[in-house]
Parts: sequence; structure tokens; C-alpha cells
Amino acid sequence: MQNRSSLFTDDCVYEDVPLGIVSRGKEELRAFADATFAGIPDIRRELTAGFVAGTSAGMEWVMSGTHAGDFPGMPATGKRFSVWGASILVLRDGLIQRIADYWDAATVMRQVGLLSPQ
Repeated sequence: MQNRSSLFTDDCVYEDVPLGIVSRGKEELRAFADATFAGIPDIRRELTAGFVAGTSAGMEWVMSGTHAGDFPGMPATGKRFSVWGASILVLRDGLIQRIADYWDAATVMRQVGLLSPQ
């Protein structure tokens, strides 16, 4: 499997907007990814659409998995979730320099039992 950090510039910035987490550089990005895989060991992202236009790119995806570990404001429940999301990217020299992920945390929290259904 390809080392995913090779897709990013050394000065990359990753932002998980709903969680309010910003990772700067490959080391912080790797730590965030490790925490995500620890909290959602069966995480899956299915790409549903995407585009590249010069130095910008975007993706729509569906993220699913089992909420097995704690996240900020979201203690582990052991329940499954599935949520639609989108990523906006800035590219430099064919690599990802900045990426921001947007997804609905309230939907996930309802699915895993941390918020009352509406």
C-alpha cells in the first residue's frame, strides 16, 4: 500500500471542520489519522464525486464505520454510523497542500446515540 503521507506537501494543513481540529505538517496529520483509525478501526470513505480545476479540487464522499473510540465531544458508543461529507483541497506541484473536510457531526451523533433523534 502506498504511504499516504507521500500525497501531501511537507507544510500541509488538514482541517476537520466539525471537530475543530487543524493539523499542520505531516507529523500532526499522521497523529490525527492514527487517532481516527484507533477511534473508528473499520472506517471507510466511498468517493461519490470529485473534480480538479487547476490548483483546486473537491470530493464528495460517504464515511462510515463503528464509533469504537472517543473523539472530542463524542465518547465511544460502539455503534455504526454513515454520513455524507465533502473535502476541498488546494494542490501544489501535484500534491495536497491544504484539505478541509466538512461533514455533519449532528447526524453522526444522532446515529450513535449521543443526540436525541429529531
